[in-house]
Amino acid sequence: MSEAATSSQSLLVADAHLQRDGGQNRKTVDVAVGILINVQNQFLLTSRPPGKVYEAYWEFPGGKLEAHETVEQALTRELEEELGLKIDDVQIWRQQLVDYPHALVRLNFCKVRSWQGNLEMREGQQFAWQSLPVQVVPVLPGTVPVLTWLAEESGFVGDTHQASS
Repeated sequence: MSEAATSSQSLLVADAHLQRDGGQNRKTVDVAVGILINVQNQFLLTSRPPGKVYEAYWEFPGGKLEAHETVEQALTRELEEELGLKIDDVQIWRQQLVDYPHALVRLNFCKVRSWQGNLEMREGQQFAWQSLPVQVVPVLPGTVPVLTWLAEESGFVGDTHQASS
């Protein structure tokens, strides 16, 4: 498989002990996710905003695709709306299907190494530039595979994050 837009073959089930909203036949929600990597080779994580599902969990920033949007268009819009950044080059990287209790989500992960603007947390979230192992907790379940992929790419060995208690 090429590195561009490779997909995980498995379904990640988050909080498997909880009931699924909408049952077995719920619609898949596509989400564009940005892995912003700075010149120090650190990546940006943001906390989930107050009032949202999984509030205060750490994740890579992004959001849902709107009707007729491409992944690149959605990510460009979301990062400007949420963080005040204008991104330059989007490299579609990998996908992961995550079964959360509230939604079935297809995460479209994109690497972004160039942007303009200063970080503005426009939804009351926090941000942290991280490297492996990640120091912020708790980490959103859909973020964990990305940390593993980044570890594999960089040759990092060990725990990529602290488990939630």
